[in-house]
Amino acid sequence: MSIITEFEKNQKQVKALNELSKRKVVEHNSLITSIAKMDKTPLKMFELAVSCINTEAPPKDHTVYLSKTELFAFFKVSDNDKHSRFKQAVENMQKQAFFKIQEKKEYGFEFENIVPIPYVKWADYHDEVTIRFSPEIMPYLINLKQNFTQHALSDIAELNSKYSIILYRWLSMNYNQYEHYSAKGGRREEQVETYRNPSISIRELREMTDTMKDYPRFQSLESYIIKNSLKEINEHTSFKVTYEKVKKGRSINSIVFHITKKRRADDNSYKLEDKVYQKAKVQKEQKENLLYAEAMQSKYTKLLLEHFLLSPYEMTNPATMAGLQRNVYPKYDELKDLMGIDGVKKHLSYIYDKQEPYSKGNIAKYLKKAIEQYLPTVKRRGL
Repeated sequence: MSIITEFEKNQKQVKALNELSKRKVVEHNSLITSIAKMDKTPLKMFELAVSCINTEAPPKDHTVYLSKTELFAFFKVSDNDKHSRFKQAVENMQKQAFFKIQEKKEYGFEFENIVPIPYVKWADYHDEVTIRFSPEIMPYLINLKQNFTQHALSDIAELNSKYSIILYRWLSMNYNQYEHYSAKGGRREEQVETYRNPSISIRELREMTDTMKDYPRFQSLESYIIKNSLKEINEHTSFKVTYEKVKKGRSINSIVFHITKKRRADDNSYKLEDKVYQKAKVQKEQKENLLYAEAMQSKYTKLLLEHFLLSPYEMTNPATMAGLQRNVYPKYDELKDLMGIDGVKKHLSYIYDKQEPYSKGNIAKYLKKAIEQYLPTVKRRGL
């Protein structure tokens, strides 16, 4: 019997890590947004097992095989206690772990509780680990013609919090849609941007992270779930994420995340993403320039100047003028059709008299809000 040297063990582990770095995890979006009723280790083990699935040729009997060498490399386990820890993790996963999935159907919502991996087999005398998925979970792993998310297994490997993993999967789901529609089209520009800057209500965030009863104060939720998770995600994954809080009244109602992807010169996928981003950026600039030119020729720009609602200085800002042309002037056209040009002038005179000091910070946004509030009143009166 040959003796396996420490060097050979290290070489095996390096090979396993290289193999893992190429793996992708592909899951249905309903699974991404489900409640993962499990701890960090079972969740990471599930992600590792899913990465073994070939969606083009689904595994027979819902069974995949991985090596203990890969598994220990994935979890960065090298101590003498690793076999007992693996056994404990498997037992915890099968006793406690399940997904609570909610899907919207024609007549309402459908709910499922699914134990994802009911069967695991291994031996202490060889390297193979057999993992069998439940039949109920398989549609969320192989029927992926639409509404699915793909992310790098190597990103998941570096995350050490259950909440980091859950939030990373959700951010990936949104950013994948941003990449898809940026390249393929099929969505308005504003819709595409919402995928890169996704919003989630505090209630939805609590449901997804299974913290409805934990961290009752928002400050605690922000510290332990949001800040800690993003710190890990920013340090260890391909994403760079910031966020802002959105208030409703005096309470924080939702969170808006802003996602960018780190760029590496040696990674073709990043080069491709950069090309998509640059193409979208050029198209956006061209559109903004066209809107700016149209706004400068618009009769409404002249009216705003006459009513002291727009300054010559603001006219030099392409973003402001494009915003007026895109969001405000079409509404003025509606008002003109209902009340004539004198109706538009009357509205602008009223706005000037009631103008708030803060409106000058973003005049396009202020005027958009004003006309959107006024138009429904005009239509109801039938003026």
